[in-house]
Amino acid sequence: MIRAAHAISAAWLSTTGDTGAQNYDEFANDAEITDIIRANPASALAVEMPHLTPESLAAGLDFAQSLPMAAERLAAVRAAGKYTRHEDVVVVYRISDSTHTAYGLWAMVDTDQISTSADEPGLVIRNEDVFIEKVRQRAALTAQLGTLLSPVLLMQTGTGKELQDALAELSATLGEPSASDVDPQGRRHEIWPVAGPEAESLLVLASGGDLIVADGNHRSLAAQIGELPRFLAVITTPESVAIQPYHRLVRDMPLPFDMLLAALEGAGSAVTEVDGPAATPASGGTIRLYVAGRHVDVELPDADGTTVDRLDHAVVENLLFRAALDLDPGDKRITYVGGDYPPAWLQGEVDAGRADLAVLIPPVTVEDFIAVNLGRLKMPRKSTWFTPKARAGLVSAQLED
Repeated sequence: MIRAAHAISAAWLSTTGDTGAQNYDEFANDAEITDIIRANPASALAVEMPHLTPESLAAGLDFAQSLPMAAERLAAVRAAGKYTRHEDVVVVYRISDSTHTAYGLWAMVDTDQISTSADEPGLVIRNEDVFIEKVRQRAALTAQLGTLLSPVLLMQTGTGKELQDALAELSATLGEPSASDVDPQGRRHEIWPVAGPEAESLLVLASGGDLIVADGNHRSLAAQIGELPRFLAVITTPESVAIQPYHRLVRDMPLPFDMLLAALEGAGSAVTEVDGPAATPASGGTIRLYVAGRHVDVELPDADGTTVDRLDHAVVENLLFRAALDLDPGDKRITYVGGDYPPAWLQGEVDAGRADLAVLIPPVTVEDFIAVNLGRLKMPRKSTWFTPKARAGLVSAQLED
């Protein structure tokens, strides 16, 4: 059996929990990141997004110019005792709230196992289009730090049930965690380092089948671009995760709303004005559009092609953005808004004039996500918002010399 998962040779584990942070790409605007760094300078965001620290903004520094400051911040928090070093460990990860408990395993995964198409061998399936500038930034940051701070979230599809059971059983016996942190949604994140035979048993289960990139497409590609032999990952299970909606905001809309609706109707959509407030449609096949004061449900026409072509997010890309608005899905006028932001927040952005249009899309099902990936097809960009998210800054991996 190919072993894709390995122990972390030099792991730095948070001792205080206050280094923990949402991943850099979980925010709808940069000001939120700056506010978090200002309130908590020890946050991993201060290292991962150095150009958004108050100091860099005051000095007018861009990402590349801020990279030396990122290294200085990481060294400072380590010197302050906020991290402790462990060698040759995996890290058991438990995320819990009042309704659900999720599990994962922090480990290193072989970069050469990444597969992006049916004719490319590998156990790690990467499945979405990416924004290449973000990838270049991640690669540059890793080169500057010699450390990986944010994990790629991988879903184990072969031995997922066995891994879930093993992590649940072991975490219940490990006592107090090395560190814990609470995210903005109220979930508690706990970590325990494990070595020796117990670690080996977990790594066997973590390597028991295809590993699908659930979150971290940019970080996994950055590992390839940076020619890293391994990347930091949290390996989780289908039982531990859910997929929330992933919406869109559009600013500077290139044509009036009524013309957009006419174009959608002309392409075979059924368009219906509805009462507010903004809400995610209850089932697939329908999206909701909002412009100031108007809520419209759009029943999408059936799409031909593969399973991917028929996904609501793909139809939105092709029908609404490309055909009706003449926008590439990567256009900077489109903001991708993950499931931590409720529909009311998107409506508020439109009402405040910071966006012209909100596009509310039902979530992809876990079953469809797995089917698409095992078929080695590619998901539309920013179409799956997995929860719970792995928290950056709790476990980091220092790269070997």
